[in-house]
Amino acid sequence: MNIQKFTAQTSREALAKARMTFGDGTLILSNRATPTGIEVIATGEDTLAELDQADAVRQGTRPSGQTGQTISRKMVSAAQVNPNSAVVDDATQLAMSTLSFQDYVRERMLRRRQEALNTPIPDTMPDRPVTSTFVKPEKQNSSIQATSPAHWQQSQKARPNLQPSAAPVPAPAPVPSLSHGIADELHAMKSMIEERFNTLTWLGQARQNPIQTNLMLKLLRCGYSPTLARTILERMPENFDTTEATRWVTDVLVRNLRTDATTQSLLEEGGSLALIGSTGVGKTTTAAKLAGLCARTHGTNSVGLITLDTYRVGAHEQLRAYGRMLGVVAHLAHDRPALQDLLGLLSNKKMVLIDTTGLAPNDPRKRDMLDMLDLPGIKRLLVLNAGSHGDTLDDAVAQFKSGESQHTILSKIDEAAKMGPALDTCIRHQLILRGTTIGQKVPQDWERADAAKLTALSMRTFAKSAYDPKAEELNFFFSESAEVPMGRCHA
Repeated sequence: MNIQKFTAQTSREALAKARMTFGDGTLILSNRATPTGIEVIATGEDTLAELDQADAVRQGTRPSGQTGQTISRKMVSAAQVNPNSAVVDDATQLAMSTLSFQDYVRERMLRRRQEALNTPIPDTMPDRPVTSTFVKPEKQNSSIQATSPAHWQQSQKARPNLQPSAAPVPAPAPVPSLSHGIADELHAMKSMIEERFNTLTWLGQARQNPIQTNLMLKLLRCGYSPTLARTILERMPENFDTTEATRWVTDVLVRNLRTDATTQSLLEEGGSLALIGSTGVGKTTTAAKLAGLCARTHGTNSVGLITLDTYRVGAHEQLRAYGRMLGVVAHLAHDRPALQDLLGLLSNKKMVLIDTTGLAPNDPRKRDMLDMLDLPGIKRLLVLNAGSHGDTLDDAVAQFKSGESQHTILSKIDEAAKMGPALDTCIRHQLILRGTTIGQKVPQDWERADAAKLTALSMRTFAKSAYDPKAEELNFFFSESAEVPMGRCHA
């Protein structure tokens, strides 16, 4: 008798080893899981034919003209099954030959498809050895005889409660939920990639359009930020020549620079005006200029001067000196109640100017000073040095800006090498420009804000500078372009 044992990691591999040994006439006697893998005991149909011939000789009968292949396709004997044994699959208590197993697989697949259409998908189950065609024996040395396909079908009809059921279909694995941190990082990465591709596309188009490239370089050399320059040029029509494109860019800057040209000027409006800003931007000198202009227009009795600067040495004396020149008394307020009393005393004045302490944008005392000005009727004027760097101006606006419409004065225009950074800050933060100072003379060096004049001044031709970019360096300006919050840009 030729019965062999085959061991592999999976049932498929073990069955393949058995088939390589015994060919198509392979008979599976047992199948079980072991610590080393799946163990399959198999033999060939020739071995079964020899056993049949031996049984016939012992019983005094000899089969005539039948080969092992023919005998294997007939029923030899019913499988001796212990009804109390463990059943590893709901479809078997019988063993089959290779041919009958193929018929069984076809029928099982058809039944599985029909049941899958009518029954819900079951929960996922762990993988296990393929044991759908044999029974786990009670003892290690038990043998199982093969049956013919016809006998297997008759046995299945006689045992309706052992019909094969549909094999469990694995449900799709649930997608793990991402944490908020990972989701935010992925979103930031997506935005960065999109911004980078948009920048590369725009740079490619700019290189193909020399007019756009030249205007970009001009805006950067005039001190405008790459963010504002790109925002404007992306909206420029493509059919413009050099003159039309330059005029169009200038008009866009003029339209987006907000001034009080359509409303009353500061001298006509009057009221209580508090000048705030960083140290050294010219708040005291600006207050003296406005006081002198108001006194010249409406008389000396129409102006009131108050200073809150008790920190800087000589600050009160400086404002008092300006007041004596104009014939106006300058008052000092040490705290909020004193300021309220002075405002009540000067309530009949056309204009009351409040000079505040100059503080750095990140100075912790800034909050106390702004809270002191939080009184009804006080309008805040943010004084910005027109010659400051763009980042310095942005920081000052971010720390001192109050409300949606922040009124601003640009000081020291005569000291600014480039007007681009100051106008760029006003446009991006949508500041309302109320006036400019162009020198130290009191009160002569004061001008009302004129958008067209300031824009033309910012676009003038400068001498060569070490900070001027070149056309081949545009990639460095836009390699890591960051989103800068800004108001509407009316192109």
